[in-house]
Amino acid sequence: MEKGAATLKVAISVLVLVFCTVNKCHLMCGVKTNVVTAVEIHERNTNDSPILPSLVETTAKHFDVAEVSADKGYSSVDNINAIVKHGAIPFIVFKTSVTGASGGLWEKMYHFFQFNRDAFLTHFHKRSNVESTISMIKAKFRDHVRSKTDTAMRNEVLCKALCHNICCLIHAMYELGIDPFFNHSAPMNSELDEARHVRTLAI
Repeated sequence: MEKGAATLKVAISVLVLVFCTVNKCHLMCGVKTNVVTAVEIHERNTNDSPILPSLVETTAKHFDVAEVSADKGYSSVDNINAIVKHGAIPFIVFKTSVTGASGGLWEKMYHFFQFNRDAFLTHFHKRSNVESTISMIKAKFRDHVRSKTDTAMRNEVLCKALCHNICCLIHAMYELGIDPFFNHSAPMNSELDEARHVRTLAI
């Protein structure tokens, strides 16, 4: 789907498959169709919070993001700024130990959280959709992988996300009346576009 065709509200979480003792999968998904909009695989002990900006960046390349919901593990000034940079509103629960002393957007969202908590949590609880997305992937494509090497395991998990998105697209076509548009005839404006096109065909 082309960027600008829909405004997306997304949630973020971490998918930890039971097979994996060294890696974990971080994903961002839409809260209506449950389509995975961005996915990254990092070492299991990698801190979750610094990964959010790149997930938002990837999602914003293809969607107009309206809201981003995440749990307090992603609560930081940098993450709020990264979300607002793309025109979205961050609904990230604040830790009990923080204050609004950092100022700016952090302070505004902190006071919104403190004085309009019911309204804030209404948006935040859309995050539960990411748990549904994780359950969908595990239920349909199993919660383990069969590959043995690190690279193969990563690719297998990415394939699970890809297959999940295909299922979501089919559901959206029939349930939401969405007409998908695949622009195969678009001219290639650079060698980079051509390389991307070849890579897409190879997949």
